[in-house]
Amino acid sequence: MREILGRRRRLLSRRRDSEPELIGAAETFATRWQWPVLPGVAADPQGRSRCGCPDPECTVPGAHPFDPGLLAATTDARMVRWWWSNRPAAPIILATGGKAPCAVSLPALPAAHALDALDRLGIRLGPVVAAPTRWSILVKPYSMEQLGELLYAKDFVPGSLRFHGEGGYLALPPSRTGQGEVRWERAPLPGSASPWVPDVEAVVDAVVEALTRTGVSAPEM
Repeated sequence: MREILGRRRRLLSRRRDSEPELIGAAETFATRWQWPVLPGVAADPQGRSRCGCPDPECTVPGAHPFDPGLLAATTDARMVRWWWSNRPAAPIILATGGKAPCAVSLPALPAAHALDALDRLGIRLGPVVAAPTRWSILVKPYSMEQLGELLYAKDFVPGSLRFHGEGGYLALPPSRTGQGEVRWERAPLPGSASPWVPDVEAVVDAVVEALTRTGVSAPEM
C-alpha cells in the first residue's frame, strides 16, 4: 500500500510540475506563433492508456479535441489562459492547416530513418513532434489538391503514412496523453517569432522511401 501511495504522489507531483509549463507553451503557440490551439480531452484518471471521452475504444486517448470541438481552436490569449487555468493538465491540441503548420506523421522507427535520410540529402527541417508511437514532421500548409497531386505521382504510398492538413489536429509538447509524453524530437529554435517549416514536397519522398525500406505499410497508432 505504501508503495502504491508513493507512486501516486510522484505521479501527482509530476503533473503539478508540468502544469505551468503547459499553459506557458499554449500561450507561446497561440500568441507568439499564431498557431490556433485548444485543450484536448484528458486521459482517463482510472486508466492512463484510456481516454476520458465517451468512446471506450478511442484510438488516440487524450490526444484529440472533445469539449470544445476543433472549430473552437484560437490564438486569443485570454481564451487560452482561461482554458488552461481551468484545465491545467489538458493536452495542447494544434488545429492544423489554415495559417498554422500541417504535418506528415509516421511510425517512430521509420521516422528516425526518414530524418536521417533527409539530413543526408541536406534538406532543412523545422520542428518534429515525437509521441511514443508516431513522429510528426511539421510542414507548410498545403491544400488537398496539392497533396493529391503529390501522392498521385507516387507508385506506392504506405498506409502508415498520415497527413494532418486543414481540419486536422496534432498534440503538441509538453502534453501528456493516454499513450505517454509528447516531446520535441527537433525543437523550434529558442526565441523564434514563428518556427520555420519546409514544404510538404521536400519531405514526402524521403518519408515514403523510409517506410518502404522498413516494410511499415499497415496503419499503426
